[in-house]
Amino acid sequence: MEILRQVHDEPPLVNSDARQLSIDLRNYLKTKRYFIVIDDIRSTDQWNRIKSAFPRLQDVSSRIVVTTKFQSVANTCSSTNGYVHKMRRLDDECSKQLLLKESCLQECSDSSQLDPKVILDKCDGQPLALTAVGQFIQSRNSVEQPEWEGVCKDVRCHLDSDDALKRMHQVLTHDYTSLPTHELKACLLYFAMFPSDHRVRTKRLMRRWLAEGFLVPSPLCSDPAAQSFRELMDRNIIQSIDVSNNLKVKTCKTYGMMHEYVVRKSLSENIIALFDDGKIQPKHARRLSLHDSSISDSTNLEFDLSHVRSLTVIGEAGKAMLDFKKYQLLRVLDLEQCTDLQNDHLKEICNLLLIKYLSLGGKVTCLTKELKKLKLLETLDLRRTYVKILPLEVIQLPNLIHLFGKFKLPNKVVQSKLHKFLSSGQFKLQTLSGFLVDESEGFAELMVHMNKLRKVKIWCESSATSSSLTNVKQAIQKFIHDVKDPADDPRSLSVHFEGCSENLLEGLEAPCYLRSLKLQGNLPKLPEFVTALRRLRELCLQSARLTADLLTALGNLKDLLYLKLVADKLEEITFRDRALPNLLCLCFVVKHPTFPKVEDGALPLLVSLQLLCENLDDQCVVQIKGFTRLREVVLYDELNTDVKANWVQAVKEHQNRPKVLLLKKADPPEGATENEITECFAMSEGQVQKTGIQMPPEEPKFASNNKGQPVACVALTGLPIAGIGTVSS
Repeated sequence: MEILRQVHDEPPLVNSDARQLSIDLRNYLKTKRYFIVIDDIRSTDQWNRIKSAFPRLQDVSSRIVVTTKFQSVANTCSSTNGYVHKMRRLDDECSKQLLLKESCLQECSDSSQLDPKVILDKCDGQPLALTAVGQFIQSRNSVEQPEWEGVCKDVRCHLDSDDALKRMHQVLTHDYTSLPTHELKACLLYFAMFPSDHRVRTKRLMRRWLAEGFLVPSPLCSDPAAQSFRELMDRNIIQSIDVSNNLKVKTCKTYGMMHEYVVRKSLSENIIALFDDGKIQPKHARRLSLHDSSISDSTNLEFDLSHVRSLTVIGEAGKAMLDFKKYQLLRVLDLEQCTDLQNDHLKEICNLLLIKYLSLGGKVTCLTKELKKLKLLETLDLRRTYVKILPLEVIQLPNLIHLFGKFKLPNKVVQSKLHKFLSSGQFKLQTLSGFLVDESEGFAELMVHMNKLRKVKIWCESSATSSSLTNVKQAIQKFIHDVKDPADDPRSLSVHFEGCSENLLEGLEAPCYLRSLKLQGNLPKLPEFVTALRRLRELCLQSARLTADLLTALGNLKDLLYLKLVADKLEEITFRDRALPNLLCLCFVVKHPTFPKVEDGALPLLVSLQLLCENLDDQCVVQIKGFTRLREVVLYDELNTDVKANWVQAVKEHQNRPKVLLLKKADPPEGATENEITECFAMSEGQVQKTGIQMPPEEPKFASNNKGQPVACVALTGLPIAGIGTVSS
């Protein structure tokens, strides 16, 4: 009705229904050339109800621009070759200018002492947040040089009461209240357990949601945590920080002001407690988070630790808070970033019989056999400890599902007793990531009997004997055996065999199945079992040199969706017609770049081409014209300007006008594991913004969707507090 009012001289009838209004609008536009902006669509259903009102004419070029903060809505509105533009945040300099302007402090902008970094971090480059906080500073007569730390605390205290912050609070409240379920709201509020600038590992977060009891798997949804995470990402309430090479989110956080809202909401509803100003508040919360608190005396805290169900420590906790005799109801204990955790603390931890999630770090070097008392434990994460030997009692925990670390079993293993337990049906372990293979007997013999494993990681050391490697080969053969299960089987295998003298993977036989496979070591040729794997989706190969024979054999992987090749050098080959027919993403990490030639008809579905090569220059050319569905080219941000400019020009000449994304090595989280350090990347927003690399094409070509209308969809994502309703102005 509103569109008809704007484009038609005669106002529509008030009593017309949506169907009749759609017909009237279509009839009016069918002889017109039109440009229509529809701001803030919030569901795919809204778009589906109105899209038939916009006709597509053969001789007239028209455009529709839609704004939304839902990624799924943007994808739905966009036609086959339509453009989805992600609105980026302001860079640091523009953010500072806007903040000082709104707070009437621009005359002090050149002062070296006026550095509002702490406020800029809270506002996270979002215009509405910067404007609101700037006006808040002005209204409180904070002239000349405000105390920025104090301003941050004042913003949190007055977020729902100050007139200057009112509009921002309304937007934040809407983002929270519009979440469709109480479970999803609880998942969002859980971010208050972490500091605002803390990068939270995605899988760690999801496992904790499950252990807290927020989500329960069911026959209709076997992985509710992953579904809830996707929902929050789709709404752009949380943002990805580090991404892996296949662009899966590794770490995330909430936006600055959304985190302030989440913390305030969690505290007011007694969901979590934080240590502040010498006290833990509120007094009756059941989840406690300590950030460098170092509490040595708990007598004056006025907080009953016996009721705490979840404890997270980041930094130093203090002697009083690590006295685990005071805790009785703990279910989640996350100490992987606790710097003062010692071996002596484990004895009392083993008396916390209700624990489901246990993550250790600090100075822990060995585990006690008393862990066998934790019968309800589901996740044990030892990756940030110095534990090398895993007690047999851990393997026998009846509810353990996820086990992380890099360890081996004691030399003397009572095989018969363990075999009986593993074969009894009580064994639930799905993730074993991972174990070391050396001269001793150990995991490989037991792995044959672990029938529920879904993810396995193996490191083979140079000291591994022929007998040990034979046992590992048998275990791998059992793990990859294809049972032809029609369900979506997520089995994945990672094998590091650089130190092995024997060819560990020769002789593995079909029928076999894996969804994901990673091989790191000397690979003169592609192991035969790889081409026999049914429905292999992801493959990563890492070797000093990848030969032409190996690369040619990859072309026969019909079901592969993601391929990553890591090497010092690639031998020259040509991907022939119909090679890798379903591949969507191809990633090269090569020290001395030489890329395969690609014939027409090869890689017909390729969407993402990633060239993560530090030495990429003008001589390293990949012909992208044949990739008819290409949507993005990913490069290192550290490349020289000329190389990046050449790629920008190359994609402009491509029929799809794909985006150029720049990745830079992200600083790993504090205490990160080796794998987190080597696979840690982040989108370089500032560089993209300055160069204009990711701007929409000058003359985009839009194909018609099933209704025939040409549609350009601009998705204003990443701005949950940016005032989406007024962006088009």
